[in-house]
Amino acid sequence: MDRTGCPFTAYCLSRRKFLAETSTAFAAYVLASPAGRLLGAATEEPSAPKPSLPVPKAKVGLVFPHMTCDEPCWPYQGFDFEPEIKEVTRKLTEACPNTDFSVGTAVNAEQVQTLVKQMSDVDGFVVYLVGPSVPAKPFVETGKPVVLVDYLYSGTPTFIFTYRDCLKEKRPVVGVASSDFRDVAKAARLFEVIKRIQSAKIVDVMDRDISEHADQIKKTTGIEVIPVGLAVLNSYWEKADEKEAAKWADKWAMEAQKVVEPTREDLVKSGKMHLANSTLLTERGAEAIAIDCLGGFYSHKLFAYPCLSFTELNNGDLVGACEADLNSTVTMITMRHLTGMPGFISDPVFDLPKSQIIYAHCVAPTKAFGPQGKSNPYILRSHSEDRKGAVVQSLLPLGETVTAIQINPKEKALVLHSGKTVANIDDEKACRTKLATETNVEKILETYRWGWHRVTFFGNWRKDVKDLATLMGLSVYEEDV
Repeated sequence: MDRTGCPFTAYCLSRRKFLAETSTAFAAYVLASPAGRLLGAATEEPSAPKPSLPVPKAKVGLVFPHMTCDEPCWPYQGFDFEPEIKEVTRKLTEACPNTDFSVGTAVNAEQVQTLVKQMSDVDGFVVYLVGPSVPAKPFVETGKPVVLVDYLYSGTPTFIFTYRDCLKEKRPVVGVASSDFRDVAKAARLFEVIKRIQSAKIVDVMDRDISEHADQIKKTTGIEVIPVGLAVLNSYWEKADEKEAAKWADKWAMEAQKVVEPTREDLVKSGKMHLANSTLLTERGAEAIAIDCLGGFYSHKLFAYPCLSFTELNNGDLVGACEADLNSTVTMITMRHLTGMPGFISDPVFDLPKSQIIYAHCVAPTKAFGPQGKSNPYILRSHSEDRKGAVVQSLLPLGETVTAIQINPKEKALVLHSGKTVANIDDEKACRTKLATETNVEKILETYRWGWHRVTFFGNWRKDVKDLATLMGLSVYEEDV
């Protein structure tokens, strides 16, 4: 950060440079704005309604099967299991604040069956194999998700053969055999992630019947889809406070590296759409909104694009999804709860000689690492296909690992691949944000399925995604291996 307070020195513009690089129409607005507020003077912070979302608690059976070590055994004869049981219970309770654990110990097969019956109402089990020889398979056979943990040098024999069978049978079981307890805590927290996903709601704004798709999403993930017509959203837009919308226009323009095509009117319309989206989310108690934006705008049923609003929602802790793509919306909700990161929906473009995918779209976050992460520079542009409205061209971080995912609730499966970001492509063709990523493009092309969109997240989330998918009963197709 330089002495002017700009975190991206190379992208911060002087008054002269800002006006020189800004479109004529919008430059006139900047010059006329009170106190030159878009040029760095104090600006009143904009506001928008925000839904109050529940934080549901997972209910998990934390069970400790082990034989007594009255005779020679692993870990050794006379070993006292109670201190380890108490310590693990304490650590997991602290690490998983949104989980209610039902704790039980079993020293023989009969006691295992008793625990299974007593814990019939749990969401799943953490089976901590604190000692050998007592069967763990009855917990698996409930069909509920299980995190199976090996207490190294003690539960190992039971772990090896139980987990081997679970892998062969494709059970919803994640195995943890690690000397680092943080790995145990991370796996146990997946129950909280699943519970939050299951309680999520999507407002889907479109005029087509999506009931069958909504039913599939509910059945596979627990997420509820709330259909809303385009006219309803447009009525919220018409009633939105124009003065508050202007504050959002000021914020977006002031924080941009530069403004190219959008006018003052374009940005205020976008501000009104953000207020409309936020109000709709709040009234419906939803954390995600997906809009048939192209169909609505091209048919004149909507009079502003939601693109800047989606960027704002995704920079926070909500979800805005393009083109009423419910599969991508489900993916963004899932990863938001798993990682805290926003997703970048895109139409991938392949540059085969460079071994690159270019993720291209007109909506992108400018906080790639989540609400508490740094902002990256962006340019305000028009929507690409029709050269209307306002969107961001986000200059996303380079040299970073990304994971691209798409969940298909109908198939009860997901695809994923990963890569390393290498360039922000500046090309007038197609969508405004274009993030080039090096990856195994030939292999991905061989296995590409289910439609064009992928959702990209910064970070290497492959193992986390695979573990979560296992517990949720989703198949995983790795496109790049």
